[in-house]
Amino acid sequence: MSRIKLSEMDTRAPGHFEKDKTKKDIAALLEELDELQNLLYAESKNALLVVIQGMDASGKDGAIRNVIGKLNPQGVQVKSFKVPTAEEAAHDFLWRVHQHTPAKGMIQVFNRSHYEDIVITRVHKYIDDQTAKKRMEAINNFEKLLQEHNHTSILKFYLHVSPKEQLERLNERIQNPQKQWKYNENDFAEAKLWDIYMEMYEDCFEHCNYIPWDIVPADQNWYKEYVIASKVFETLKKLKMKYPGLKK
Repeated sequence: MSRIKLSEMDTRAPGHFEKDKTKKDIAALLEELDELQNLLYAESKNALLVVIQGMDASGKDGAIRNVIGKLNPQGVQVKSFKVPTAEEAAHDFLWRVHQHTPAKGMIQVFNRSHYEDIVITRVHKYIDDQTAKKRMEAINNFEKLLQEHNHTSILKFYLHVSPKEQLERLNERIQNPQKQWKYNENDFAEAKLWDIYMEMYEDCFEHCNYIPWDIVPADQNWYKEYVIASKVFETLKKLKMKYPGLKK
């Protein structure tokens, strides 16, 4: 497989997609997803892990709220990974992640994830390339373990936003009272490291590919949500789940 070059990939929807129609398609998908999630929970034979990565202001929170947030909260858990605590840092880097993997019957969403430990850590040179390669191998084995030994389907989404759109959204956090709580001055400093982040993400896509990545054009929220909802729907549909019968 050729190396993914983010600079060559669109951040907007293909031209034949129309916003109003796509929003109607999303609504229909979410209705079907509600039933599939109910099946997943009732059957309790499979699990789904949804990993969402992306630059600041790529729309991770909105995607979770508008797609996963429409499902029955009884069968969904969301975990946001931030800077490791002292206790977490005292363990191996996957220790804090493994505690939040989904049980059978559940959908678990990671808002940022174990991939922060091979992206931001390399951007800021907290770890060297040799350590990063070892971590990538560990991640591949970790995801293989979840898939093969706990019947966990894994979806990995990178929300691909353009620098221009990111800057507009970061500025909106200053101006819009409803979004000011998200404002972090450091986000603008991180945005200046764009090229380094792209390089690290591309290396991540190339070497952490036991489970393939979905690169999601994220400049338009409606299309981003459509892609994620469609992929979750397709994944759950393939499980061919059935409601359990009466217990003997």
